[in-house]
Amino acid sequence: MTPVDRRTLLGAALTAPLLPHPANAGAPAHAPFPEPAFSVKLWPGEAPGLTNPSLRDEVLERSKDPAIRDRAMVKVRTPRLDVFPAANPNGAALLITPGGAYHRVVIDKEGYELAAWLAARGVTAFVCFYRLPDQGWADPRNVALADAQRAMRLIRHRAADWKIDPKRVAALGYSAGGHLCGDLATRHAVKTYTPVDAADSLDARPLVAAPLYPAIAMDPFLAKGVATSGVYASSGTDWQMLDAQVTADTPPCFLCHAEDDATLPVDFTLRMRAALRAAGVPTDMHLFEEGGHGFGLRLAAGKPVAAWPELFMAWAARHGWLG
Repeated sequence: MTPVDRRTLLGAALTAPLLPHPANAGAPAHAPFPEPAFSVKLWPGEAPGLTNPSLRDEVLERSKDPAIRDRAMVKVRTPRLDVFPAANPNGAALLITPGGAYHRVVIDKEGYELAAWLAARGVTAFVCFYRLPDQGWADPRNVALADAQRAMRLIRHRAADWKIDPKRVAALGYSAGGHLCGDLATRHAVKTYTPVDAADSLDARPLVAAPLYPAIAMDPFLAKGVATSGVYASSGTDWQMLDAQVTADTPPCFLCHAEDDATLPVDFTLRMRAALRAAGVPTDMHLFEEGGHGFGLRLAAGKPVAAWPELFMAWAARHGWLG
């Protein structure tokens, strides 16, 4: 693969428009917070299926401490990838789908922090800001999956620009983003949109997938009903049950959950493991006594669950992710 320097890398991104960073709103200029090198729109022009023309991208800062950022995209009209190029690329790439109950997309805690951690270790990371089902889109149950599929294809289409191996693109998601990661892993070949360019001829299947503390269904296991948006609107149908969607074509999966998660029960991960094992899909599962929900990197610090990123890296390497 032909080497490119940072200037060339940034210039290459201009073939898909760079976006301003609304995620930076309200951040102290001096703070050492992780930031992407650039953003790339997922779709040329308007994303397909918009039924709410008044929708605008919107960021909410939830932290009251100026030393900590905890932002979320609470409205998404322009789905995009925020790109963290590896300092010394090893060819591996990761698509990150943050959580947010399909009502928001968490920026820092389940997006930028992991992306920066990976970039320092040779992995180019892409944080996906996917559309939210209840914000005015046609086919709401598939709108986030369409963005995840498009993201995988676009990453592979632009692999040479971004110094990555198109065969070594993995996916990882948290909570509702874990559902989306699992949806991508199990329904990567389902047609969710009309192709728009050459990128859409490429495969959307991740090399490996890591749905972490995922929602897998709106069913009796989900006592608190945190995921009530359009993607879960028809309880009981197979399309929303990740464990019911698993086939032998599902990529190898890394599962991780805390036993004390009071939002999404550990039973979800146990069910997913059972389905993967029944389909003969290679699976690695880690359950931790303590960690709660939404631990990401930040809230895992100082707890046994803090081991999860290195466990994932080592496992994914055994499946060819790191070359």
